[in-house]
Order: sequence, then C-alpha cells, then structure tokens
Amino acid sequence: MEFLGNLRGVLAAGFLLSALLAELYAALVGFDGAVFALFVLRWLHVLCGAVWIGLLWYFNVAQMPALPELAGEKRQAIAGHIARRALFWMRWSAMGALLFGILLAWREQYLGAAMTLDVSQGLAGWPVMPKYLGIGIGMWLGIIMWFNAWFLVWPGQQKALNIGGRFPDLGEAERAEAERVSRVFTRINLLLSIPMLFSMVAAGHMY
Repeated sequence: MEFLGNLRGVLAAGFLLSALLAELYAALVGFDGAVFALFVLRWLHVLCGAVWIGLLWYFNVAQMPALPELAGEKRQAIAGHIARRALFWMRWSAMGALLFGILLAWREQYLGAAMTLDVSQGLAGWPVMPKYLGIGIGMWLGIIMWFNAWFLVWPGQQKALNIGGRFPDLGEAERAEAERVSRVFTRINLLLSIPMLFSMVAAGHMY
C-alpha cells in the first residue's frame, strides 16, 4: 500500500509495464522500428487525450456542479488547490494530444488531407477518402478545444483563482466575469468532446 501512495512510483511502474509489453510484442512478432515508432506516437496521442478528456469531464460533471453546494474553506480548498493542479494537467495533456496527433498525421502522410477535410485534391468525387474527412473533423474539433483550454479557460481561471498571485487586486466583478468565461468554454469543450471522439473512433473503425 505504501507503493500505491507514491504517485510518481505508480506512474513509473505503469510505463515499465508498458515497456515489458513492448518486449513481449517484439518477441512474438519481431521488431520493426518504423512500425513501433508509429505505434508509440499513436499511444502517446491516446494517453494524453485520455488525461485531457478525463479531466475535462471531471470539471464538468464533478467539480463545477459541486462547488455551489460548498462554502468557505471547503470551496477554497477545491477551487484554490485541486483545481490548480487539475488545470495544469489538463492544459498540458491537451498540448500533448495535439502535438502527438499532428506528428502522427504527418508521419502517416494524411495531415494535409485531414486538415483540408479531404478537399486537398479538389471537390471532384469528394470525399475521396471518407476516413480522412472523419479524422479531419475530429482534428479540427480537437484544435478548437485546445485553443479554448489554453487561451480562454486557463486565462480565466488564472484571474478567477489568482493563480501564481498575478491578479491580487482584481475586482470582484472582473473576477466573476473571468470565471464565467472559463465556465462557458469548459462546457463548450465538454460538448465538442463527444463528436470529436465519435469522429476519431469512426475514422478508425467505420471506414
């Protein structure tokens, strides 16, 4: 039980077990560097995405509905301490999901087709590859969500919670407005996460 209380140790053990599974894979089917590198990109993309979307849902279905029921020190503890850590992991996992996804699309040579929603070769016979249209829709929804997280939710929370002590003299009205904007775009990201995941999964399994 002491081991499970060590967060870094648990995470390190998870990556170690993954490395052992990679060794098992190589022993069973052989090792192909190019194939494995592509797999690692996809795995890291999914891993970062799982952390990002998991925290997004945590904020929307657990923390935000519970805050109005709390007051005083309990509310401050959640908003001022737990939220700060969750926001750190949410925005950086969003960055990781975006970067690994772009690298994956570039490595698989469909980045241009996906980003143009499969019209990179013109409208004749569109969509030429429905899979790339699906991935493209998912990518654009993900990019919008990433932008919201970094440039609307995070700045709003910095002001609302005075993260890093950067806004100690912010007026109550300005703080309330910053929190409102952050809440709105957090909820928008929740909405977009559902069709985004649908598009990504459909691209891999329906076409």
